[in-house]
Amino acid sequence: MRSQIPLLFAALAIGVLICQAPAQTNSASPGTKPADGVRAEQIRTECVAGRRMICGRVLKVLPEGLVVESGYTNLLRKEFEGAWLLPGTAVASREPGLVENKQPDSPCAGNVFVTDLPRPRGGTKVKVKPYEYVVLRGYPAGSFTYSSVGSIQHTVRRFSVGLETAVNLRLQQNAD
Repeated sequence: MRSQIPLLFAALAIGVLICQAPAQTNSASPGTKPADGVRAEQIRTECVAGRRMICGRVLKVLPEGLVVESGYTNLLRKEFEGAWLLPGTAVASREPGLVENKQPDSPCAGNVFVTDLPRPRGGTKVKVKPYEYVVLRGYPAGSFTYSSVGSIQHTVRRFSVGLETAVNLRLQQNAD
């Protein structure tokens, strides 16, 4: 019986090692390298740290999203709480001399592009019109270039309302 105890412990140790090995090697999803998962986590952390409150007037509606003149901090008032889309008749003004802070959830300043807009129940798209106002939390998702008039191109910061979308957009932009 005493000679069987070391064999039992050895078999138990081998079984534990075999059970742990797949958990360590298969932590990434199929088709991705472990380094891709690490990079995605780094980007996710950067996105959470760089999130901003986009509060401003819609300048241009594009199929991919909205160009917004952000910096209308008085849209963060209690009376507008809970609504992300406000009519153009709302009383709002841009804060003069607004400097964007680096803290998460700071108001964003300047023109930005916002994608991955919220959808109401049922999944239908909300019809946004130029000169309406938006109040959204956005995660940095790289940059976006659009044409304003004719062939004049503008490159602005891109934000996504969804964290996963922001991570995927940044991963795609880094791969290009």
